[in-house]
Amino acid sequence: MSRSYFVQGGVRLDGEIEVTGAKNSVLKLMAIALMATGRTTLTNCPDIADIEAMAAVLRLLGCEVEVAGDVVTIDTPEEISNEATDKAVQKLRASVCVLGALVGRTGGAVVAMPGGDAIGNRPLDMHQRGLNHLGAETHMDHGRVVARAEKLTGAEYRLTFPSVGATETFVMAAALAEGKSVLSNAAREPEISDICELLSKMGAKITGAGTSTIEIEGVPELSPVSHRVIGDRIVGATWAFGAVMTRGDLTITGVDPMHMHVALEKLRGAGAEIEVLGPKSIHVVQEKQPLAIYTQTMPFPGFPTDLQPMAIALAAVSKGMSVVTENIFESRFRFVEEMVRMGADAETDGHHAKIVGRDRLDSATVWASDIRAGAGLVLAAMCADGESEVCEVHHIERGYPEFIENVRSLGGIIRAAEELV
Repeated sequence: MSRSYFVQGGVRLDGEIEVTGAKNSVLKLMAIALMATGRTTLTNCPDIADIEAMAAVLRLLGCEVEVAGDVVTIDTPEEISNEATDKAVQKLRASVCVLGALVGRTGGAVVAMPGGDAIGNRPLDMHQRGLNHLGAETHMDHGRVVARAEKLTGAEYRLTFPSVGATETFVMAAALAEGKSVLSNAAREPEISDICELLSKMGAKITGAGTSTIEIEGVPELSPVSHRVIGDRIVGATWAFGAVMTRGDLTITGVDPMHMHVALEKLRGAGAEIEVLGPKSIHVVQEKQPLAIYTQTMPFPGFPTDLQPMAIALAAVSKGMSVVTENIFESRFRFVEEMVRMGADAETDGHHAKIVGRDRLDSATVWASDIRAGAGLVLAAMCADGESEVCEVHHIERGYPEFIENVRSLGGIIRAAEELV
């Protein structure tokens, strides 16, 4: 069922906001719980719809999952199913991360091709090739990935692109393989380091997490532990962009500033004053109209593709002409069409977007195509004259905990459609 937010323009975000655990980490950590018999406890978990969606996938596989506040408890039995083919799987892109966990734990898996955001093609070829190197046979069968292995054996594998998902699949499976594995051109995202930290706590032998070469010495079994999820760098940076766009004053806590380094440097280039207050705290102030930016999305430590909509929204209210280049997901520029509805002077050419900024946008009815596009549209609506309607906001709620409450706490004027009755 489609839902909408109504957002009043002309506001300034002001105050303090605490960021909780990373969506792009917690769902994978939940999958890792499949790899050890017993109770795994995750803390600092975000209150987002995708948590319950992932819990549903784990329950299908035989786990007992309890979500209570920011704590997720997963009880994994000795015998688990390795077939994740229900509709619940197809709704959640991150559900593919059970592939490596299941192959590592049970020697096989049947996983339905996942759904998720409509941001472009995300094939599983690299996931499969990684498992092939470890000794598994894989193939596609009527929209399902099928993997089987009598024994997983350590191997060397070089990714053709530093895919986060393929890195996760290989590392999880290799953790329970026999012998040593080396993954080259691995993804370097902080979420990868978080995943490797949990695996190491459980008894895995992993070195090089956070670098382009990860070494894994396989172990016979893993043990359940408790683990705190890292802060969400994308959510933290979203609020930082919101502060700059609305010429606000925000203190953002709960996330490592180094995980947002490139994004914060872009905001400094736009004229923002940004002070690092501590290991998990920054202060962002913007007093004048932001300046134009030039950025391109790249794998970490580059500018994240998840922040591309925020970069375009910022450019639309900045002084001068900005250029934003998308190198990761080809369909993310659907966001530009919605910005044009709001009066943005923007056009795309291949994987480049050119935006000439203006002081204020126009209120309009716009549609969110994915999590980040939805958040970007709300920020843009705050910079418009009048009230805008942002439709399909269920996307936002998959990635941003207590979104309406947080916007209101910072001075934003936002209502859900059902509140208008």
